[in-house]
Order: sequence, then C-alpha cells, then structure tokens
Amino acid sequence: MKSNWRVTWFKPVRAGVVRTKNSVSFAAELPEGRDFEECGVIVVDQKKESHRIPFQQEGRRGALYGLKLEGEDLEAFSYNFYQGDEIITDPYACQVLGLEAWGEEAPQEEGLYTRRRTSAFLGEDSFDWQGDEPLKIPLEESIFYGLNVRGFTMHKSSGVKARGTFEGLIEKLPYLTQLGVTAVELMPCYEYDECMAPQACFMGPEGTLPVLAENSSADKMTDEGRTSQEAKEKRNQVRLNCWGFQKGFYFAPKASYSAVGSPVISFKRLVREFHKNRIEILMHFYFPPEIRQMQILEVIRHWVIEYHIDGVRLGGYHIPFRLIAEDPVLKNTKIRCSFVPGEDLPAIENPAFKNFITDNGNFRNDMRRFLKGDEGLINQALFYQRRNPKAHGVVNCMADYDGFSLYDSVCYERKHNEANGEDNRDGTDVNYTWNCGVEGECRKKGVQELRLRQIKNALSFVFLSQGVPFLFGGDEFASSRQGNNNCYCQDNETGWVNWKKSGFAREILDYTRFLIRLRREHAILHMKEELLVMDSIGCGYPDISYHGIEAWRPDLSFISRIVGIMLCGQYAPGGKESLYIVCNMHWEGHKLALPRLGRNKRWEKIADTALPAGCGAARQEGEDGEGISHDESVISVCSRSVAVFRTVKSGRGRKSRS
Repeated sequence: MKSNWRVTWFKPVRAGVVRTKNSVSFAAELPEGRDFEECGVIVVDQKKESHRIPFQQEGRRGALYGLKLEGEDLEAFSYNFYQGDEIITDPYACQVLGLEAWGEEAPQEEGLYTRRRTSAFLGEDSFDWQGDEPLKIPLEESIFYGLNVRGFTMHKSSGVKARGTFEGLIEKLPYLTQLGVTAVELMPCYEYDECMAPQACFMGPEGTLPVLAENSSADKMTDEGRTSQEAKEKRNQVRLNCWGFQKGFYFAPKASYSAVGSPVISFKRLVREFHKNRIEILMHFYFPPEIRQMQILEVIRHWVIEYHIDGVRLGGYHIPFRLIAEDPVLKNTKIRCSFVPGEDLPAIENPAFKNFITDNGNFRNDMRRFLKGDEGLINQALFYQRRNPKAHGVVNCMADYDGFSLYDSVCYERKHNEANGEDNRDGTDVNYTWNCGVEGECRKKGVQELRLRQIKNALSFVFLSQGVPFLFGGDEFASSRQGNNNCYCQDNETGWVNWKKSGFAREILDYTRFLIRLRREHAILHMKEELLVMDSIGCGYPDISYHGIEAWRPDLSFISRIVGIMLCGQYAPGGKESLYIVCNMHWEGHKLALPRLGRNKRWEKIADTALPAGCGAARQEGEDGEGISHDESVISVCSRSVAVFRTVKSGRGRKSRS
C-alpha cells in the first residue's frame, strides 16, 4: 500500500462505495461462515499497481465489512473485493471494467468456458444536467415504446453513425418524436456479460437461462436424424444473450452500449436529450431469486436519483411491491410489472400520481384470438377496451420483445427457432396467431392485403382502448423476426430492427401515426378514470355504449364477432366530438346500426382498415382533410375490419355513402 494512504475501519450500515474529495469508503457484504479466510479490497491505481488492503473485525457489522482509504492519488482507480482466493466484483459498482467490447469471449482455460474478468471502476464523471428533471407525464397521456438498445440501431438500414449504442438512440430521436410516443422502455441495459456459458440453453420462466443437463434430450437422436455428437457441438457454441434477462451489475450502465467510452456519461446524456423532446425513459430489470428485496429497492432508487429515469419495468422474483409503493422517492416514478398481488393493491394506490402499471389481464393472447375470429371473446374484448382501474394503470399490447413480432403474428402460426440451437424446442409453442392461410412470407396479393388489414386491426385494438398503448420497436412498420418467437441470442438481422420500408411497411407506419394522432386529439380515448357505461352527466348519451344490427342492442352472444362502440365526447375534458368504433372480426361482412345524433350533427368516417393499400391513414380523410359523411342509420361493415367515425356538424364532409 502507498505510504501516503491511511486506512481506518468502520462498521457500515449498507453495502456500497462512498467517495469524497480525498477519501473512499468501502462497504462490502461477504458470505458468512468463512471467518477463517482473509478478506478485503484490492485497489489498482492509475499506474496499474495493485494494493491489497484487508478488512478487520473492528470494521465488521454482521456480514458487512467497512474500511476507509484516505490520501492522495485517489482520482480514478479500479477495485475488487477478495475473500480467500476468490475475487469478487462489487455488485454495487456504478461502473464496471472488462465488459466494454460487445461479445468478446474470455480466453478459455484448458478448453473450459470462463467468464470475463471484471472490476469496479471509481472515477469522476461530472455531467451537466442543464436543469433536467423526470417528466411525470400522466398515464392517461402516455404511449409506451419498447426497444433493445443494440438491436434497435444495429442494422445498416438504421442510418445512424453510432449503431447499437445509447448515442444511436439519440440519433433516432427525430423519428421517435415524429412518431408521437411519450416513453421509451429500454430492455436491460444495466451491465451484464452477454457471453453465455455453452450449456446455457433456451429462455425459461421469466427470462431465466436454465442449464441444460448432460443427459438432456439434446444429446439424443433428433427428429432430423442428427447424431448426438452433432447436437452436443451445436450446444457447446458460446452464444450471446442479447436481451440481458440475467443477474448483472444492476447499478452500472452497460459499457458496450456507450460510443464515447464512459457509459455513465452516455446514459445521462441519453436521458437528458430524450427529456428535452418530452420522451420519458423507462428501464427493464430482471431479478433472479437470489436478489433480495431491499437490493431491488436500492437499484430503482439509484437509477431514479442518479440518472433521472422516469420509470422501471420489473420482472423476476420477489418484487417488493409494498416497499416500492411506500418509498417517498418513488411516488412519481412509473412502476410497470406483470401483476400486483391482491394484498398489495391498497398500498399501490396513489391519488396524486397514478404510477403503478400492470398488464391488462391477458390482453395480448385474448385479443389475438379475437383478431383471428375465435368465438366467445366479444365480452372479453369490450372489457379490455374500456378497462382503466382506479388504483393502477394497465398496458395494452399485441406484441412485445418475446413471442412473435406484430408482423410475424399474421404470417406464422408455428415458431421457427431452429437458429437458436435448441432444435426448435425453446420459446412458447402456443402463439394464438393466424397466418392468413400461408405459413411465412407470401407474395400473393390477396394474402398480403389480408395481412395488412389484420395488422391495422391489431393496432386499432391497442390505440383505441383506454389503457396505456405499448408498441415494440419496429412493429409500426412491419419489422420481422422470420418467425423466431424467442430471438434472445440472435445478434444478427433476425434480432435487429430492419428499417428498410416497403410500400407495405409505409402503409402500416402511416396508420400507426394516424392512430397516435387520433388518440391525442380525442381525450375520450384516454380518460383518467374508467368509463361507467352510463349517462352520469345527463347529456342523453352514456359515456360509452355498445350497438349491433340495431342501435343500443349489441349482440354479445358466444358466436358474436361484431360490435359498435360509441364514445361520447361530452365526458372528456373540453371534448365535443364523439367517436364510433366498428369492429367486425368475422370472415363475412355485416350490417351495423349508427346511433342517431342530435340536430345538425352527422357521422363521418375517418378510418377504415378495409380500404385497399394506397388509401392509408394519411389519406383516409379525403383530399380536403374531411371524411366521408353518413346519413344512413345502418352501414355495411367489411369482413375482418375496424372503422372509426366521428361526429361533425351537418353540411360538413364529402358526399354521403355507406
């Protein structure tokens, strides 16, 4: 140890490292029951000289050990903890060295797989936040957009310079701003080693990576006739975990996602620039069973305080819902999780700022079944469409990082995961999708037109429902994963977003932008409170009502696949226009009633997914910006289509037609 350094020991109250001008305090939690082994800190200074400093009993409290190092030349150095012969990288490290190069394997020792060596780094990373603060956008005004930091801009078609990085996302800000999303949800971008052990196999429950046993079915003769030796060789190839759903260094941004060398600076700049464009940043975390609840709470607090993030999406085990809900620091932080236990529901209610968000039941699977025409789903579809609980928000999505992409959900019924190296055994076998008659890519005009319509229908379900809409990056312009419904290890064109836009893709993008604009312009589509299906203000119309062949008399039977939904604009703040949404998921056309309006008003069609390509959302309102007026009380509804009408004053609109 350097002669100008002075060491003292203290009894810490929590793990972590605290730095002052001329000192550094280390607090480490080390495994109990190993008192016979020496433990301490290994410090590597700026000259790459290593210094081993042991902990002492006088600085121990339970399983926590603390020491304070004072002196000169403490500006920037790396460190690790040690216990006997074991080297331990600080799980509370705010920056980690050794993982800067994406996908770089550690040298193998005697043919055995080894992890890359890592160390914690402690250096000064000053940053000018320029007065930045979390945006606190209300849930009812939110539109979520999920993406993988690397996969979003790695494809050459992305057109960015810093591909696959935080800086690459900043380059895509103009696109995201024009799209109209209010929050970007980043898949795990905390530090982790993406090089998986050769025997790590397909994604298990909650994104875990279970180990494939030596006597597993991969060693047996496969259906294709491959030998067990061939299966072993394929399995023993080191693969990359592009998704990051594994234990990692939860307090450090991922270094390989930084284009400037400092992941701390890169991520802070990302947040600041997104906030300038009124887009929030949410981070996705996965916590395996061994992570304790208090550490989960500390992780969330760290990113909110240190990086100004606006929210988190939590997956894994033992999520401390009540601790998070009761933490005063997190009262304005969005907390997304798949569910909240019933006993914790009272704790998460936050009248000042609704910040907890859960999945809207089984929205994705049930609405996919409704989309393909399954029976017995009309009541469930209407429930999802209006659901907006008082205690928490709900998220609606038709596709996410897992499972089929939105485009693939209308092109494939079976998973095609052979490239993952698990003989197509990984990923879910039940996708609730319909391929429109042909498995995979197809150039037949009729099939393409049907797929285009089905994608538009799916987008309509998401954006015309009361919950928070969620899009996964690329779904708004038909990005495909070639039928792979579990592409966690595909660091290639399968897992990357392809930004090349065909006419088909542009049509979907136009319609997505139209839906986002429509949602923003009509508050009745995103109310703060759940609609009651009753006339609570005495205006003559319920806030939401349902209709069938006859107005006010919907067919909600088991075999019904068609319904009209009227949203009365008078219930929305400053709202005037009402909307009428027609959903027909039957393979045949039907007649449907239009509810009668008051004097000097009529219905005007502003969107119809049955319109052919070339009559996209940007043009569905006609040459003069106005829609198609309807004086009839009954309209014809095409098969497998969604149409949207709005109220206008009589005399406005083009020539009436049904």
